[in-house]
Amino acid sequence: MLRLPAVAGQFYPAAPAELSALIRKYTAKHEPRQRVRACLVPHAGYVYSGHVAGAVFARIILPKRIVILGVRHQPQGESLAILSEGAWRTPLGDAPIDTDLALRLRNACPSLREDPVAHSREHSLEVEIPFLQELDPAFSFVPIAIGHLRFEELEKTGREIGRALLDVSEDVLLVTSSDMNHYEDDETTRWKDHMAMERLLQLDAKKLYQTCTEERVSMCGLGPAVVMLSALKTLGVQNAQVVRYATSGDVSADRSAVVGYAGMIFY
Repeated sequence: MLRLPAVAGQFYPAAPAELSALIRKYTAKHEPRQRVRACLVPHAGYVYSGHVAGAVFARIILPKRIVILGVRHQPQGESLAILSEGAWRTPLGDAPIDTDLALRLRNACPSLREDPVAHSREHSLEVEIPFLQELDPAFSFVPIAIGHLRFEELEKTGREIGRALLDVSEDVLLVTSSDMNHYEDDETTRWKDHMAMERLLQLDAKKLYQTCTEERVSMCGLGPAVVMLSALKTLGVQNAQVVRYATSGDVSADRSAVVGYAGMIFY
């Protein structure tokens, strides 16, 4: 299956040269790269959140095998949707799916269902791929789109993914795609986001879920983040760091209704 771009020309430039130049701008002049197990990056239009995602990707020594945990924003499709073969096309070319790794994950996690519908129009995974293609094009990846699920289901999925990755000899990076709080004023959004980010820094999946639920933090990638943290617990990861934080108001200058963007690494 060849998955064609759904949001090129909307969330990011459709012209290859313009897209490459923009990514190089976002990933320039950052600290030395390091090996990490996972990262959290936003998925809004590049004009709003590209500098946050770029700061994260610029910090990472990218391995050749990557799992992208994204959001299923639309109601159609499975709640744990994976694709196990084919490629995803962007203006920078075709990014191949890692079939071997996808099958390992499916065998370890029976709840993962093969489903092109959930991925067909979903932007949360797509917008991360050009960054990976520009920085290290010789990668393959596994796309997983996650819908609304109970905490126990998310935690179980993360544990199963973590156990599967323990048996992979090569480095595998978990890229978790999420924006933070949505459409409240800038002050409120920053306050809510920093509560959620504190839980992420603590690597505490349950407290992150509870905080976002009880404090009404509209973090759209809460499900992927819980899966990631649960996998990292199985993998023995103990450190986390905020690389960059911003809101859409930093670009638009409209502070009345913003979206928050966090960029983090886990190692």
